[in-house]
Amino acid sequence: MIARQPTVGALFHSRAAANPDHLAIVDGDRVLTYAALEERSNRLGQALLDRGLEPGDRVCLLARNCAEYVEVELAAAKTGLIVAALNWRLSDPELRHCVELVEPKLLIAQADYQETLDRLHLMENLRIVIGPDYEHHLAMAPATYPDIDLDPEDGLIILYTSGTTGLSKGALISHRAMIARGMCYASELEVPIGDNFVAWAPFFHMVSTDRSIATLLRGGTVHVVDGYQPDKIIDIIEGVPMRALVLIPGMIEPFTAALNERNAKVKSVGLCGTMADLVPPEEIAAATRRLGARYVNSFGSTETGLPPATGATIPVGFAPTRLSKRQSAFCEVRLVDPNDDDVPLGIPGEVAVRGPTLFSGYWNADEANAIAFRGGWFHMGDVMRRNLDGTLDYVDRVKYMIKSGGENIYPAEIENVLLADNRIDEAVVVRKNDTAWGEVPVVFVVRNESNLTEADVLERCRHDLSSYKHPKDVIFIDASELPRSTTGKVRRHELEQRLESD
Repeated sequence: MIARQPTVGALFHSRAAANPDHLAIVDGDRVLTYAALEERSNRLGQALLDRGLEPGDRVCLLARNCAEYVEVELAAAKTGLIVAALNWRLSDPELRHCVELVEPKLLIAQADYQETLDRLHLMENLRIVIGPDYEHHLAMAPATYPDIDLDPEDGLIILYTSGTTGLSKGALISHRAMIARGMCYASELEVPIGDNFVAWAPFFHMVSTDRSIATLLRGGTVHVVDGYQPDKIIDIIEGVPMRALVLIPGMIEPFTAALNERNAKVKSVGLCGTMADLVPPEEIAAATRRLGARYVNSFGSTETGLPPATGATIPVGFAPTRLSKRQSAFCEVRLVDPNDDDVPLGIPGEVAVRGPTLFSGYWNADEANAIAFRGGWFHMGDVMRRNLDGTLDYVDRVKYMIKSGGENIYPAEIENVLLADNRIDEAVVVRKNDTAWGEVPVVFVVRNESNLTEADVLERCRHDLSSYKHPKDVIFIDASELPRSTTGKVRRHELEQRLESD
């Protein structure tokens, strides 16, 4: 006799029975215990099945952060449905693409987005609107647990990757991967059972969805905040302890200032931050000093979760000069050359990874999957180098690499040197065609001191970089002029096109 394998829905069902009166969700004045969240997600799951949806069907979700977001994800986890988490920041063509890509049977949306959906004629008769309509569906459905036999490899959530040069791809996350991500989160960041988590980053990204589910599977409380609202976040961290507080590049300096302005008395934060490579070192030092928390030197992706290299931390009050990362547990990592052969120690190579947190592939994208999973490893498109002590240093994205006179130049290396200068807010290095060298680097600089000159920028490069890596041009630009995707990433190809047109 073969035992059934665990799924996210079954594990939450068991956790709710063990912690019925414990707080599961705090969304402003609205509070849901585990028993209440279990009942509401059961009712929603039954309502979706009553509408004729079957395991494997996709349900699009278009909503800002709210308790209902978690309810929909758990209802899907119990019924075998797949939630396609739509980015509400998308333009009309991008939103249409993301909906049509997954061919959904139903769309659940907040009322604020009805006008947009009507304008695009999307799912006009196949919607549930969060509010009275949503509550009516719950009230009419039974509260019994939908005990369906599911496979851990069944899809659970589709998270869209933010392509910088094309339309988004949908990364399919299975029950197996989500459970493994929760275990990795707890293990690598030493998160205690019953911990608190602040889900302020959008649920359509991995950080809030992955960590909220991980928290709920371990008896903790998810505090929902609709986006970056510093006062609300500070209220929470003054009231409850937590192991890890998510901070992202761009918000760290103003959040530290908000803490100081309020003279906040933080209860207890053990770790803070993400993506240290994109944060000026002095901002890391100031934030950790103010929170009394070490900074997480992370490296993961929508496709991989926290692995392959999240776990190393930066000490409190320390402004790092290098950001070597520790390989995560529960994954295998190779660094390979363009022929997929392993590179020697100290030589940059593309990251190829295997492990249980890995996604199941891009939705309806056979060609992309064939390339990404060649040889049985997922190729991340990121370049790192392994040091003698086993740590990993991030170099850059493969597609951003500049081939200049036979040398490989990685823009991130130049950008990191320039961002260490407190007169520079942003630095974006792109390639430019050159008759002599093939390609050369050019840097767009957002300065915070008007007297910063091109000579100052080049002097900084001369001090810290080999001569062939020096930018051939320095272009000063306002931050508002940098073309960005809906997730805030700079669209480098548009800057390159600007250079060509100029």
